[in-house]
Amino acid sequence: MSRLGRRSFVMGAVSTVAALMTAGDAVAVPRPGHARHRRAGAGEMRGVWIATVANIDWPSATGLSAAAQEAELIAHLDRAVDLRLNTVVLQVRPTADALWPSSFEPWAECLTGVQGKDPGWDPLGTAVREAHARGLELHAWFNPYRVANHTDPSKLVATHPARIHPDWVLPYGGKLYYNPGLPEVRKFVQDAMLDAVSRYAIDAVHWDDYFYPYPVAGQVFDDDDAFAEHGGDFTDKDAWRRDNTDRLVRETAARIKEVRSGTRFGISPFGVWRNASTDPAGSDTAAGVQTYDDLHADTRKWVEEGWIDYICPQIYWNIGYAAADYAKLLSWWAGTVEGTGVDLYVGEALHKAGDPAQPAAWQDPAELSRHLDLAAGHPEVGGHVYFSAKHVKADRIGAMARVVADHYSTRARAPR
Repeated sequence: MSRLGRRSFVMGAVSTVAALMTAGDAVAVPRPGHARHRRAGAGEMRGVWIATVANIDWPSATGLSAAAQEAELIAHLDRAVDLRLNTVVLQVRPTADALWPSSFEPWAECLTGVQGKDPGWDPLGTAVREAHARGLELHAWFNPYRVANHTDPSKLVATHPARIHPDWVLPYGGKLYYNPGLPEVRKFVQDAMLDAVSRYAIDAVHWDDYFYPYPVAGQVFDDDDAFAEHGGDFTDKDAWRRDNTDRLVRETAARIKEVRSGTRFGISPFGVWRNASTDPAGSDTAAGVQTYDDLHADTRKWVEEGWIDYICPQIYWNIGYAAADYAKLLSWWAGTVEGTGVDLYVGEALHKAGDPAQPAAWQDPAELSRHLDLAAGHPEVGGHVYFSAKHVKADRIGAMARVVADHYSTRARAPR
């Protein structure tokens, strides 16, 4: 499955990115010895993403009763406890709509099948309460700029802010996006997300890898007018776009602390900041997508500036993969966070385990466990987050069970 979520719906853009990367064969590596309890006595991130956009993980379908939706959610939380995980990352703002009674945006379509329709309960409030009752942290996952997985504004509920402010929206690659270059948009999406922070004792605000959209061949993200109006002294539109993203991150970080000081801020970007062939400070990779250049997201800068509390790069490749070796990227990210005070967790591609379309390494149930073995050699790594909940449930070749048996034999508190 693609992390872009059954053809571009959720985080990661795995299939698209794979197509943009230099092909590489898996390289067999000896398995190091296990490092059980390597963080004994310390917090350790053991997380799972629960994707709601297009009903990828939950709810399993639109239109279920409130009781059925809640029962499915509780089952995901109970499974996390059974596997000795300690954090769930729940997507609560999938397409500029909300899984709580928001003051800014309509109820999410993924709940009832009709955007704006009250589902009859409060999913986020319930998730926070039930997660905490089980000793789990609840990180609320927001997508800042995605409005819809289509380009027809008339399909949005009439009260949707994107219909009230059509000048805020741009079509691109078969989707609608808020324009990150508009100051009023940046303020609005912050207000919309912080509404949840003000209402609920969420443990973290979590963003995925979507900032400016992933490149689509032959298409242009038409923000020329915004650049002309708001570009100021910037002569390079790419630099201006990066500055817009920097502003969103920096401003949101400050506002979270104002609204609820104990809530952390974490971002889970695509795994490659820049290739070393592009920038000597980059990783020894040959990725076709680089967040700095293509998504206008200077993820390394956010760590160095300390704007975020944690970073969770999606290192969605196997050990030895030629274009983006898990081992090399793990080392690069460990070096990037060293001494910054920003926590490093690793996004893990559980969804690739047992997928026949993936390289041979992903057919081995021990591949993911080897990732944790490698991480044990990097004290900067504070844990791992697995994509995604339905793959944790299915565990088609036992890769998650192997991780639990090898590394999660006892419970661990989350790294707050």
